[in-house]
Amino acid sequence: MEFRHLRYFLVLAEELHFGRAARRLSISQPPLSLNIQQLEASVGARLFTRNSKEVRLTAAGKAFVPRARAVLEQAGEAARHARDVEQGLAGRLHIGFVGAMLYRGLPQMLRKFQAQHPLLRVVLRELNSQDQLVELAHDQLDVGFVHSTRLPAEMQHQLFASEPFVCCLPADHPLARKRTLPLQLLQGESFVMFARSASPDYYERILTICTDAGLYPEVRHQVRHWLSVVSLVSQGLGVALVPAALRHSALGGVVFVPLDAGVAHSQSYCIWKTAHDNAALTAFLAVMQIEAARQAKSEKTTQPKTTS
Repeated sequence: MEFRHLRYFLVLAEELHFGRAARRLSISQPPLSLNIQQLEASVGARLFTRNSKEVRLTAAGKAFVPRARAVLEQAGEAARHARDVEQGLAGRLHIGFVGAMLYRGLPQMLRKFQAQHPLLRVVLRELNSQDQLVELAHDQLDVGFVHSTRLPAEMQHQLFASEPFVCCLPADHPLARKRTLPLQLLQGESFVMFARSASPDYYERILTICTDAGLYPEVRHQVRHWLSVVSLVSQGLGVALVPAALRHSALGGVVFVPLDAGVAHSQSYCIWKTAHDNAALTAFLAVMQIEAARQAKSEKTTQPKTTS
């Protein structure tokens, strides 16, 4: 049984006339008769009764009509879905991200992308940088947003966002009212840090910022999410250096004070496998690159505060 047989059958079932059905199908009557005979042989039942005066559906033929129509509709839908997937209009896109991306333009970019690709299902997974690298390597993610550029050779990256680190302090901390903060004033404070195991690059980056300023932080607590860092600071359990975007986290009990030297930046990168045939990923990367360029331009024109 072929799809052609079903199409011919349904047209003849509607017309109940071989001549009219053949004209609709743009074929002659003999091929139509042959295809109907082949279909009946395949089904194992007579679908039509015909004589010189009329063509009628048998009981088996009437029962076969809705099933045949459903098969053709499903086949058509399957074909449309396959074309949409090939063009990046449908399917799934699995995106990994570190928590700070929630405040770095990722949700806004995803809304724009979904508006352009309403049939495409985006699946988000919050993972630290190391876990995203593993998931990408095993094709469990299509694209990720991480803090590291130490990537396997088969992966590419692009800078997505860059912003200064700021000092996160309890709201009642003696230094909380300063407009800018020299890092040396944090000597002796207990630090809350993003765990070394979750993001070695970030951990080392913050330590380097501190030691370059002559500060040797006492790391008291290590957690795996940026909001956990801010939450512990809000409870008076330490101070922290965090990306400036976390000022938008809306957690109470903390203040964010700019550092007096605006050279330390937190950077986020979009990463993906170089070799891929995913049209949805290609479409997403195009939107990501536009947003990355917009953020770079915005950062370039934003002047950091340097007065104290």
